[in-house]
Amino acid sequence: MISAGERAYSYAKACGIIGKSFVGKRIAALGSVSRLSELDRLVFPDESRDLPEKELLLDLEARIIARVVKQIIMIVDSLSKPPALLSYLIRTYEYADLKAALKAIDVGDQKPPPFTDIGHFRTVHFEAYPDIAAMVEGSEFGFLLKKRNTQNAEEANEHIMSIMLDQHYYAALWKALFALPKKDRVSTEKILLEEISLRNVVWALRLRTYYGMTPEQTRENLISLGGKKNLAVDAEASLRMGLDNRADWNGYPRAHFLNPEMPNEHWVVDPRYFQNAAAKYLYRLARLSFRRQPFSLDMVFCFIKLKLFEEDLLTSMAEGLVLGMSSHDVLSMLEVPT
Repeated sequence: MISAGERAYSYAKACGIIGKSFVGKRIAALGSVSRLSELDRLVFPDESRDLPEKELLLDLEARIIARVVKQIIMIVDSLSKPPALLSYLIRTYEYADLKAALKAIDVGDQKPPPFTDIGHFRTVHFEAYPDIAAMVEGSEFGFLLKKRNTQNAEEANEHIMSIMLDQHYYAALWKALFALPKKDRVSTEKILLEEISLRNVVWALRLRTYYGMTPEQTRENLISLGGKKNLAVDAEASLRMGLDNRADWNGYPRAHFLNPEMPNEHWVVDPRYFQNAAAKYLYRLARLSFRRQPFSLDMVFCFIKLKLFEEDLLTSMAEGLVLGMSSHDVLSMLEVPT
């Protein structure tokens, strides 16, 4: 049982952090940035670095991620007994790092990719890289070994491993959600339903567009959690639509996330546009819900989602500036509401 005092304290701390974060009205401040060094000074006014641009990019991204992780863990650890749902939200970094490690192992990299330090929430032994068995020993990821050993080289590729980890992650998250009291998961359940549904559509579009999978092959790789709600229904409906025929999508419930038709250009579905539009929508849901039930665990869930959004925004801004894009172009490309 989480006490009223813990809930009030975590809410006060979360509000203070969000007030200084680049979400909501503060996103507009990014529009005046034209160089990576300016972004560094804006985001870290007391810790900016004088480095060559390529070095600064890596250093700045690492500091952005480290600060977000530190702030998220600070709020979660302010609760004496954080529920499993919040632990899984923090461990989204571990899942992403495991995907990166498996990809690096498959291509023969002897040097491991960088891993995000999530402290006592970590379950994978990344220091054992590239020994997968040692890395996942004692964790919930033992199923990866069996799957990789039974697949042929063509099947055990990056996107299949990513889908498997996504399926495992969302199944665990969904189970942890319903371990919470109903009053603590009103907004969380709504947002998570939308997130999984939209993630399925993104996967369906990517698998068909980038990997040439048939609708039947794609259907096998969607996230299905069982129960009364079919969270793959919109993705399954998309399998009937032509990837280069916008008229096919008329009446589709998620059509407003599709890239628009452009004059004198043949329309082709763009999975990246859909993903960015979906991320903007989920951010808006989290922002609207953050203060709706201030002393519920919904607040902590929304806080974490807002911080993850900020991280994606700032790292995308940094990478765009290095590529010569203007800050306005980056914000426009990401469809970010200011």
